[in-house]
This record gives sequence, C-alpha cells and structure tokens, in this order.
Amino acid sequence: MRLALFEPDIPQNTGALLRLAACFAVPVDLIEPLGFVFDDRRLKRAALDYAARASVRRHASWSAFLADRDPASRLVVLTTSGTVALHRFRFAAGDTLLLGRESAGVPEFVHRAAAARVVIPLAAGARSLNVAVAGTIALAEALRQTGGFPQPAGPA
Repeated sequence: MRLALFEPDIPQNTGALLRLAACFAVPVDLIEPLGFVFDDRRLKRAALDYAARASVRRHASWSAFLADRDPASRLVVLTTSGTVALHRFRFAAGDTLLLGRESAGVPEFVHRAAAARVVIPLAAGARSLNVAVAGTIALAEALRQTGGFPQPAGPA
C-alpha cells in the first residue's frame, strides 16, 4: 500500500498525511510541483517528528511519477466524482491511493490513468472532506481490508 499526493497545496495537510503514513508504515509519493516549499514550518509543525520516520519519494512531475511507479500497483484515485463508494471498493495490498490538490482535485489525465475512482459517500448537501481527513479514512479502510495495519508494540 502507498499514499500519493498530487501537487498538494496546503503544507499542514501534507504534514498531517506524512504523520499518518509514518504511523502506519505506508510509503508516500509526493508529485510536484508542491504549492509550498518542502521545508515549510507549517508542514513541519503538522508532521512533528514523524516526518523523519516517513518514507517519502518526491517526483518532479506526473510523468516522472508514472515512470517511477510499480506497474503492478493499481492507482486508486480518491475523488468527489468517483464511480464506486469507498465501502464497496475492494482494495489490494499493492494499491496506491492518490489524493488530489486541495484547490482543484486531479485533472482529467490523472483520472484516465487510474484503475479506479473511489468516492467517500457524504450526507446530502456536503461537497467534500478535507484532503487529510479523506486520506485518513480511505487509508484506514484499505489497510483494514488488506490486513495491512502494523502490529501494535504493546497490548492490543
């Protein structure tokens, strides 16, 4: 399982997702350009000391990401225009969960590259979740389905 962020805009969200990934031992792909400088203090504040524990691979562009990724890994885009609900989708251990920009999601060429477009169902009238919250919900469901949660260090 991997978590990929397409051209993220908000450093605090990226920091929160880096912390999440570090805690669950899930590698992260950052697809540039970023909407902030990578050493932004707001990113560091959200990630705390977990950023150093996160396995992060930066890609200079979408094409660089595609060239560098494992072709056996399904690309699963989380999107408000998804075609299958999160709780109905069957994740695989090798999936890459892709989150879009906070301001614009992902462009059509990214949608076309995806093996699946998954939506988190929301109450009527709600437009979308914060990207870090959506990433957390989706990653937790994917790890639950695939048995990918890390083993606790102490009593469970």
